[in-house]
Amino acid sequence: MGLNCLKMNELLEDLPNKIRDKLGLMPKVDLHEEEDDKAYLEITVAPSSVPISLRGVYYWRSGSVKQELKGGALNDFLLKKMGLTWDRVIESKATPEDIDPAAIQRFKRDAAKAGRLPDLSDLTDAEILKKLRLTTREGITRAALVLFGKDPGEFYPNLFVKIGRFGESEADLRFQEVSEGNLVSMLPDIVEQLERKFLTKPVRFEGIQRIEELEYPVEALREILLNALVHRNYLGSMTQMKVYDDRLTVWNAGSLPEELSIEQLFQAHESIPRNPLIAEVCYKAGYIDSWGRGVEKISEACKAAGLAEPVFQERSGGVLVELQRTPEKGSEKSSEKILRMLSKNPEMTIAELASSIGISTRGIEKNLKSLQERGKLTRVGPDKGGHWEVIDS
Repeated sequence: MGLNCLKMNELLEDLPNKIRDKLGLMPKVDLHEEEDDKAYLEITVAPSSVPISLRGVYYWRSGSVKQELKGGALNDFLLKKMGLTWDRVIESKATPEDIDPAAIQRFKRDAAKAGRLPDLSDLTDAEILKKLRLTTREGITRAALVLFGKDPGEFYPNLFVKIGRFGESEADLRFQEVSEGNLVSMLPDIVEQLERKFLTKPVRFEGIQRIEELEYPVEALREILLNALVHRNYLGSMTQMKVYDDRLTVWNAGSLPEELSIEQLFQAHESIPRNPLIAEVCYKAGYIDSWGRGVEKISEACKAAGLAEPVFQERSGGVLVELQRTPEKGSEKSSEKILRMLSKNPEMTIAELASSIGISTRGIEKNLKSLQERGKLTRVGPDKGGHWEVIDS
């Protein structure tokens, strides 16, 4: 056993150093001897709070699943290691000429109404940017260009918002528009486009007074748009808004923070902004609440308008929000489409139904459950390998 023991002792010294050098981990290595004169090494590695790098690739374990960090997730991680977020990085090619004075003037008016900042009327544009920490000795931050840039698309091509008007599904595109520019100017422009071109205004009367209201509450639309513009991944695809006959969806690039899940959005939770500098400026202008109440405010606005609770879903590396126009009518239309599709193809999956109809998988699941309870649909066989059977009544 002498030679074997010698090798074991060498490994006891070498393994921790090699693992540390290759992976940045500090394992515990113990030598154990059994009664039959055999020995073995036990290597214990404590869970890591950060991704692990191996040969230039970063890995992250979630439960029992190993994930490779790529794209935006890797970029966010590397910035976090340097104590930065994307919006705080200095844009080396930007100059003061890239800032739009009109956007700063709009911000000053909005901030004065919000009352969350001292009087800014005597400050120059440069002094306001410095006060908001949007400029430093090194130059102009990405946040400054997103918020106040004359043409931020020159630096970040996918900053714009694409709005499409559809019929019952994505195959029925009727027309589309694009809103581009800085965040301060885009928000009112998008709301104006929705009111003018994309949404109808049902008419009601109070006495002899004619009242027109949008089919979706403006408070919910504003909050959804602000969440999309403030918390999005600006290196990802453009923000996309789709208006259908019976629903409206908004998708923005950037998955939820690791600390949050879809379920937790509807509960009391901490505010964890992806772009904290952009979020802070929007808070001071009175655009957003800084305490993670965005989803709660959207839900409250929908409830007050008599609409169903909004649906949130992580999809394609981003977050999708769906509002239904009228829960009864919208649900009935979706149910009818599901029955027609399953009559033709009983083996369609929930994901395939969601993609074809244009609603979330959660919406499909609710409709399937309702159809089964009403005796219009039954499941034959297991989830995998089974099929749906439409019951004629």
